[in-house]
Amino acid sequence: MHIEFSGAAQEVTGSCHILRVGQRTVLLDCGMFQGKRSESRAKNMRLPLPVEEIDAIVLSHAHIDHAGRLPYLVAQGYKNSIWATSATRDLCAIMLADSAHIQEKDADYLARHRDEHIEPLYRVEDATRTLERMIGMPYHKWFDVTDGVRAMFTDAGHILGSASVTLELREGDTFRRLVFSGDIGRNGLAIIRDPEPPTTGADVVICESTYGNRDHESVDGAKEQLARVVRETAARGGRVLIPAFAVGRTQELVYDLHSLRREGKIPAIPIFIDSPLATDATSVFAMHPEVFDHSEDLIRRTSDLFEFPMVTFTRDVAESKRLNTLHGPMIVIAASGMAESGRILHHLQYGASDPRNTILIVGFQAEHTLGRRIVERRENLRIFGEDVPLAAQVEVLLGYSAHADRGELLRWVEAVRAAGKADGRSDPAVYLVHGETEAQQAFAERLRGDGFRVEIPAPGTIAPL
Repeated sequence: MHIEFSGAAQEVTGSCHILRVGQRTVLLDCGMFQGKRSESRAKNMRLPLPVEEIDAIVLSHAHIDHAGRLPYLVAQGYKNSIWATSATRDLCAIMLADSAHIQEKDADYLARHRDEHIEPLYRVEDATRTLERMIGMPYHKWFDVTDGVRAMFTDAGHILGSASVTLELREGDTFRRLVFSGDIGRNGLAIIRDPEPPTTGADVVICESTYGNRDHESVDGAKEQLARVVRETAARGGRVLIPAFAVGRTQELVYDLHSLRREGKIPAIPIFIDSPLATDATSVFAMHPEVFDHSEDLIRRTSDLFEFPMVTFTRDVAESKRLNTLHGPMIVIAASGMAESGRILHHLQYGASDPRNTILIVGFQAEHTLGRRIVERRENLRIFGEDVPLAAQVEVLLGYSAHADRGELLRWVEAVRAAGKADGRSDPAVYLVHGETEAQQAFAERLRGDGFRVEIPAPGTIAPL
């Protein structure tokens, strides 16, 4: 039995790991690569392995860099099961359809305006057929993935439905326990519960390392900084423009803005959620109160977490365009989270050159994305083929990251090791994925200092279990 690292190996996107146990093959995630478009397209079109060799897929969560190539596999003939939590399945229903729709629209645009004919990676009907393959499972319940492989989900605390996966593997007389972290969240994030390290121990751990070289400000500190940014921008008469992932980050921001307004810490200015996907995702959140953190005050006090007088959800294009005709301070939250596509591009094209405005970055921005160029405060931003001067204020609040920082990652890995010690296991081998080079190397050194055996696998690396 062995694991092959196919995606998110020495990079952040495209999560995909190939587990082979005897004659059976299981994929852990199958996400889209993001970044430079030509390079990403080539990577996304390259199957991790022939679909007929894949016996099952286990999905950690619904973010597109973890789930986004599933419809491509289905379009290529994949017909076996995809295991996920029930909330992840419901989020995938809207996120994969949205991904397909964007690809179809992009292909249509290129054909009409540039005479480029590029076939979408997959279409909406492929996304729909993908949902037919998905099986929703609760946390803390073992299920048989395929012969010789069973799995259990624990709450990763990253987004709604996100999971770390414990896999028990049997081949003849050989038994191994593998833990795949998925994306680990943070303690104290709004709405969802704190991350829960698997308590079964492990022989091998595949661990994300996105922020393995830094510590975030506190979640409470980020909320206070959000209040400050809103107050200062409103006083200038400007707009707060927030590129935010439609799933998870948008709901957290709306939740905190609701709380801040109740506390009288921000003025009553309009808040526009300019994203059909975010609107649908918010509905999915409302469907799953069973996974909310019921220790939080606002959750105990109201069932209308995301609907209050300041908030408007815009769905159609005409409503979105109308926002640029409005005057006065406001908050606009729109996808995509790395400002690579979606309606946030129109708002940045209109508002990035206005010094009264603030562009508020609230999450990780991968290399070669517009979001990263904003964080770097480039003099000009290239948007829709035009140079737009960056005169707006830029604020970066990493306290809103849904990824654990290095301290939180270390505590998670140590908790997995401690559970193994109680089970009589030696220290697990740790493979770091889902991170840029600097972050991975720094976190690897930290783990080695605590006695872990650590490797940073390159794409194609095969490691025995």
